[in-house]
Amino acid sequence: MVSTGAGALQVRAWGGDRMAAAGAEVVKHYRDLAFMGFTQVIMNLRTILRNIEVCKQDILAFKPDAIVLIDYPGFNLRIAEWAHTQGIPVHYYIGPQVWAWKKGRVHTIKRVVDHMYVILPFEKPWYARYGMDVDFVGHPLLDAIEQEGRSALQPLPGADERPVVALLPGSRQQELARMLPKMVAVARRFPQYHFVMAAAPSVPDATYSDAVGDAPITVVHGRTYDVLRSSRAALVTSGTATLETALFGVPEVVCYSGSAINVWIAKRLVDIRYISLVNLIMDREVVRELIQSDLTVTNLSTELERLMADGPSRTAMVGDLKDLRTRLGGPGASAKVASSVWKSLH
Repeated sequence: MVSTGAGALQVRAWGGDRMAAAGAEVVKHYRDLAFMGFTQVIMNLRTILRNIEVCKQDILAFKPDAIVLIDYPGFNLRIAEWAHTQGIPVHYYIGPQVWAWKKGRVHTIKRVVDHMYVILPFEKPWYARYGMDVDFVGHPLLDAIEQEGRSALQPLPGADERPVVALLPGSRQQELARMLPKMVAVARRFPQYHFVMAAAPSVPDATYSDAVGDAPITVVHGRTYDVLRSSRAALVTSGTATLETALFGVPEVVCYSGSAINVWIAKRLVDIRYISLVNLIMDREVVRELIQSDLTVTNLSTELERLMADGPSRTAMVGDLKDLRTRLGGPGASAKVASSVWKSLH
């Protein structure tokens, strides 16, 4: 929520630590709002609905000049509809992935969102088919990665002459329970590689230590980008990390395994050819996706060997990842959105 009352910009947020560090007054942390998967949403529906009502009352008390919604459509679209009835301008940054599922939401978005900012190049023509003129601002990851590239790369713990393989198993307990054992098993097969696991800050240390045991894996905290900058290849759980890995130019294998009920529901609701952002943006299989029954230690090992070896497969993927970065545009996505919001206030 943005207000220019008293001649100064005030930002009140439902967000996280980074928003607080940037100067926003964070009144509720996002960790209390995020629920993953259909079953988790159903189990916590009462909490979600209560949070929506609390958010509405908070907005009324703050009286903002504009609202900036960021991703999280299940929650934010409800707020957008309500804010529209209150006459509050709505800006939506990182538009909902309605092109993947719940396409009917696009009509709600067209009706209640005043300014939509998208971060994937194919989204602008997609929305245009529904009569919406949205702004493609580029991907915010490019800013973070460009900034990282300006810093000196520090050696990883246990670094030696062996090529590094990054392991990014995800951050949610459901993902970790399914991905970690397979990644650990792969690491045991290749003593000639240095496997480095990028730990998520929200995950207890014991989760990693229990899974890794005596396997030849170095667990690194708070240095995911250093791990990627040092790696020759990566095994990555489906999510934003697949795009981060790609933007560092690291060949990867995308992994995903979910609960039977969530996958069953998803297959009936989700209308996309791929699960990784890399393949979705390129509109073809650039990186191999190992999903559900295909996610085996044998298949992971085969794909890893293919990526680590110099040859046509690795060369083609490296070239495709350069093309991907070009398609995403240059840095400055968030700055463009901030500028647009600021201009709308005046």
